[in-house]
Amino acid sequence: MIYVQYFVNGLLLGGLYACIAAGFSLVWGVMNIINMMHGAFIVLGAYIAYFSYVLFGVHPFFSVLSAGLLIGAAGYLIQRGIINRVVGKPVLVTFTLTFGLEMILNNAMLLGFTADYRKVSLAEPMGTLDWSGLFLPLDRVGAMALAIAVIMAVYLALRRSRIGRAIVAVRFDREAAQLMGVDVAKTYAVTFALGAMMAAAAGALVSVVFPISPVTGHLFLGKAFVICVLGGVGSIAGAVAGGLALGLLESFGGMLFGPEYALTLSFCVLLVLLTFRPRGLMGIRGYE
Repeated sequence: MIYVQYFVNGLLLGGLYACIAAGFSLVWGVMNIINMMHGAFIVLGAYIAYFSYVLFGVHPFFSVLSAGLLIGAAGYLIQRGIINRVVGKPVLVTFTLTFGLEMILNNAMLLGFTADYRKVSLAEPMGTLDWSGLFLPLDRVGAMALAIAVIMAVYLALRRSRIGRAIVAVRFDREAAQLMGVDVAKTYAVTFALGAMMAAAAGALVSVVFPISPVTGHLFLGKAFVICVLGGVGSIAGAVAGGLALGLLESFGGMLFGPEYALTLSFCVLLVLLTFRPRGLMGIRGYE
């Protein structure tokens, strides 16, 4: 039964990880930009949820929408005003630009919030469900369910909405999409906004489960990178597969080697996967 418990813990953690990485994968796959600000967007979403609860009593699960909209709008403006000027340049140029913007954003958060760790402590804890000997923390269950709901909403938007089809078309062939009348600059801005929105939504969910601080942004960014390579860049389904895989690796790795080695194990598996299957578990050209 103990192994089943670790398996369930890994799935609950993996669902949250999938939401953390899905927006990062979307931006990387469509725009060929490694968005170094992604971790900072997650932390900002967590702070919005934290202060919404502390100051106004809004449950963090309800802050998923407000955090996503606010950071998504900010992401749209950042892309249109700054990043759009270097889209199409070598990856090192966009990498350096987003890294510089992340440093500015991270230092602004350190100045405004300090480096102290904060966590949402609910006045009425959600408790734990005992289901046939399995213990399910309801905060993690709720966070995973909402994370999967956010991912499914974006996935359906990519498949069924006009702007979603434009994003997919640009992902496949930017020049052909432009010849067909797609506004590539606007599509890139919407893509970046979606990535920022998903990061902030994940941050709001993270605030219930983990302590947050400006310095944790790099940790979330590292996990997003590992998940994208595990699952395949540019694939929403790949982000889900990679997130679940990382959650299970950390859960069982923590059991076998201790929690301090869980992340090291995931990076070792990442190196093996890069050697034998560099596209990741579900890496494809475009979206399924």
